Amino acid sequence: MSSLEINKIAGAVLLVLLTLQVVTMLGDSLVRSRGHGPAAVSVATAPAPGPKKEIKIEPVSGLIAAANIDNGKKVATKCVACHTLNKGEANKIGPNQWGVIGRPVASHEGFQYSSALKAKGGTWDYESLNAFIAAPSKTVPGTKMTFAGIDKVKDRADLIAYLRSLSDSPAPLPPAAAPAAEAPAPAQP
Repeated sequence: MSSLEINKIAGAVLLVLLTLQVVTMLGDSLVRSRGHGPAAVSVATAPAPGPKKEIKIEPVSGLIAAANIDNGKKVATKCVACHTLNKGEANKIGPNQWGVIGRPVASHEGFQYSSALKAKGGTWDYESLNAFIAAPSKTVPGTKMTFAGIDKVKDRADLIAYLRSLSDSPAPLPPAAAPAAEAPAPAQP
């Protein structure tokens, strides 16, 4: 083998390694983890095998009554790639969302849910929907929903308020956050 052939092989190997490095850096920058504020989703990890990950999601119940339905409709544009929203529309990759609040989990007729979502059970109330929208695969490990989630609690509240409006009889609003106790009025002299 001549030195020219060895140089060609070495150059090809270096080119492959350089290409892999560039692709890795590009991929990392495209899929970089978004930073979360302290009150957003936090995950406590344990070494495998160990307990499941703990997820803390900022609640939305106190925000629903004052939520911006128009903004919720804008946020819902992220959903329509996989879900339909209008009454009677066919399922897409995900189930139709008409009347989702108050509906039993994994119950929309004609949709094949993952076994993980079927096992979740319960009803889609404001907080269970909030947690699922914030981090679907962390809230229900094994779900078929691959959406990364919506970070901002206000956007989730707006979206959930919009989803609430998509019903023949919208679910009752959640109780507002309890107001702070009023201080007694100062005595009049």
